[in-house]
Order: sequence, then structure tokens, then C-alpha cells
Amino acid sequence: QVQLVESGGGLVQAGGSLRLSCAASGSMFRMGWYRQAPGKQRELVATITRGGTTNYADPVKGRFTIAGDNAKNTVYLQMNSLEPEDTAIYYCHTVSRMGFDYWGQGTQVTVSS
Repeated sequence: QVQLVESGGGLVQAGGSLRLSCAASGSMFRMGWYRQAPGKQRELVATITRGGTTNYADPVKGRFTIAGDNAKNTVYLQMNSLEPEDTAIYYCHTVSRMGFDYWGQGTQVTVSS
């Protein structure tokens, strides 16, 4: 069973920055972040493969940056120019080398206007 430990959420004013971290207990094929705002479905934010290939949702392109540290099995999400619309619970997601996926417990990000 893979364990995911998330950190870095919080409250920030619009235009501010936050960095999320997610550490996995083993080596993963792909790691990333999804988010779910109240009353909305969970949606993709960004992903990164072990080889460094990244993918971003359109609303966060140019503002968020995802990065991975393979040695630490950790993924980071640097969020800049945050907007109130970014308010959500952010979930770490991983896909193992065997193709199984795992979710973190979620961390709250709140952006005030």
C-alpha cells in the first residue's frame, strides 16, 4: 500500500503564492495534483511523469509549475498569481509502475479576494 503525505495548503490573498508537496512511500510512474471546489467535480491540475513530462490544465497554465524529485519520490506544485477561483481541496494523485493509482487525503487551499 502506497502512502502519500501532503503538505503546504493554507490561506492566501489573491495574487499570492503557495507551494504544495506530496511525498510517496515508493517509486511512482506518474504523480500529480487534482482539485475539487465546493459543488464541483474533481479536476486535473497538473501531472508529471518520472521522466519529466508535464501536463497542465488550461486554467493554471503560466501560473502553476509542477516539479518532481525522483530521489525523494516527491512532487511539488508551485502556485503563483493565485485567484479566488483556485480555492479548492487539492489532492495528490499517483500512478505506480504497476498501474495502480492512489490518492492523498487532500489539503485545503483558500484564496481570498
